[in-house]
Amino acid sequence: MTSTLDSDRPGQSGDRTVDTPVAAAGTFRIGDGPTVNRLGYGAMRITGEGVWGPPADRDAAVAVLRRAVELGVNLIDTADSYGPGTSEILIREALHPYDGVTVATKAGLVRPGPGTWVPCGRPEYLRQQCELSLRRLGVERIDLFQLHRVDPLVPSADQFGVLAELKAEGKIGEVGLSEVSVDVIDAARRTVEIATVQNRYNISTRGSDEVLRYCTTNGIGFMPWAPVGAGTLAAHGVATEIGFAHGVSSSEVVLAWLLQRSSVMLPIPGTTNLSHLEDNCRAATLDLTLAEVDRLDAAAS
Repeated sequence: MTSTLDSDRPGQSGDRTVDTPVAAAGTFRIGDGPTVNRLGYGAMRITGEGVWGPPADRDAAVAVLRRAVELGVNLIDTADSYGPGTSEILIREALHPYDGVTVATKAGLVRPGPGTWVPCGRPEYLRQQCELSLRRLGVERIDLFQLHRVDPLVPSADQFGVLAELKAEGKIGEVGLSEVSVDVIDAARRTVEIATVQNRYNISTRGSDEVLRYCTTNGIGFMPWAPVGAGTLAAHGVATEIGFAHGVSSSEVVLAWLLQRSSVMLPIPGTTNLSHLEDNCRAATLDLTLAEVDRLDAAAS
């Protein structure tokens, strides 16, 4: 049985030499906001080691961002905590005034130091971080603003409430959540419409299958972070074999698997390497057979 969660899959191109391969993934409209190509770019890695401070090669980071857009990426995902602030600043340097590129950012994690992340969902803090992201990105409104984590020490209704206020004020367009369950999404939707959910998900990390099904049914974008993942040995081996048959990398195979899994799937692979970026983007043109999808599912389980 195929793993595809819905049958509404956009058509894909067999031409893997197109200048903007990401367009072959099809499109998705984020809530009532922008329509984006379904393969995006995650901008966490363009910061320094431990997601802290500036990158070792600033010019290379800027070049990767610009090349992603050249390849058809028009959804860039970042967060105020990446750096902190560094990723947003680099995105503005590389892409402002954006010209059709949607920059989604997040708030709700404090960074005491490299590699350390602490939830903070106090309404005044989320509002402050929204203002700072507006300034760093150089925009009057953030198209997609996501709660990076629901803070267990702050009433969730207060966290969702400030997002609703920011949307009503026009400071953010659409609202997203990260690392949440179906129950939390339902609770949030009683206060503010949710356009996207961003949970860890890849071929070997599939604890959010229920959330993905919910998002597919309700037309909510699902943005899997760590979409390539290391994978189990078995899954990696099968992905490598399938990639060899198609003349592509295993990363392309697992990204193509994600794109075929649901029409609301919006993978956001991140890299600082131009060659890896181009491989990732070509995944949008790879059409796996149902037999190949079944092999990948079986290996992962």
